[in-house]
Amino acid sequence: MLKERRSGETRVAATPETVKKLIGLGHTVTVEGGAGTVAGFLDAAFTEAGASIAGSAAEAASGADIVFKVRRPEPAEIAALPEGSALIALMEPFAYPAEEIAALNAKKIAALSMEFTPRITRAQSMDALSSQSNLSGYRAIIEGAQIYGRAMPMMMTAAGTIAPAKVFVMGAGVAGLQAIATARRLGAVVTANDVRPAAKEQVASLGAKFIAVEDDEFKAAETSGGYAKEMSAEYQAKQAALTASHIAKQDIVVTTALIPGRPAPVLITEEMVKSMKPGSVIIDMAVAQGGNCPLSKADEIVDVGGVKVAGFSNLPARLPADSSSLYAKNLFAFIPLITAENGAINLDTEDEVVVAMLLTRNGATVSERLK
Repeated sequence: MLKERRSGETRVAATPETVKKLIGLGHTVTVEGGAGTVAGFLDAAFTEAGASIAGSAAEAASGADIVFKVRRPEPAEIAALPEGSALIALMEPFAYPAEEIAALNAKKIAALSMEFTPRITRAQSMDALSSQSNLSGYRAIIEGAQIYGRAMPMMMTAAGTIAPAKVFVMGAGVAGLQAIATARRLGAVVTANDVRPAAKEQVASLGAKFIAVEDDEFKAAETSGGYAKEMSAEYQAKQAALTASHIAKQDIVVTTALIPGRPAPVLITEEMVKSMKPGSVIIDMAVAQGGNCPLSKADEIVDVGGVKVAGFSNLPARLPADSSSLYAKNLFAFIPLITAENGAINLDTEDEVVVAMLLTRNGATVSERLK
């Protein structure tokens, strides 16, 4: 397992718990020194779990059959990977530079992208997007409450009553539903929207009110894989009009809308931002893919006439211990699909989960989605 090198990345791809389980399956584990320190997992804990500690990425990867990472490797890390090894990480496949794909193929790396884990029942334990999005939704509300600077719940005191905060969550996927639940637990009045019809019942079950234009297009706005479809310009205009009138009354707005392989759709225009009360907050969870608000900037808080627009490009990294723990369990659950009973690497290219996740193999790009 390699240490993460990207600025702001605090997660780690294995924990002492999963290392111990891997060793229990007959694997040997080498961890690059300091890989888990920021997340609260010290080298001593990995050693106690049975892992060896390496002094560099090259030393950690030397002789490895399988390499774990959180984020895709940088060119120097690719150079350290053993030829023919398997690499498993959040590969950001749609944004992968062609020259880095070529570098993987030059070394015949079998690269598997955790983002491409299919959303089927038997792959739920491997679904890293869901595990990380769940924590992101929670953290988005915590960040929003901190920036808002006022109380979230209604408070009735001898000095007067404090009205509850109004929170609007745009997008009711995994992150959005957790944001709704967290805002409700903090005592806010919560509304939410989504283009998927199935989300209406889920939103209501959490005690929030659903806000959407419910026409015929809305009723057919979900893929067979459970993702939101990109809506027509006409629908987006109708939804924007409804959103514009609603958003002006909100205290905290959280946007979560992402479409795999495409720039994030614009949900909040500059005019909508300027219609909000000073002191209001927007948390743009899609800022890493361009943002749901054109005014948001990655890892900055932009003040627009007193409205704070915050873009957090890596919310899971703000909860490194829990994010790492869940991600490491996702990786561990995947291992049986790419190893034989004796522990040797054995990519089952007949398995639908492996086929979906595999980007490169034997010097060629094999993912149809990536092609």
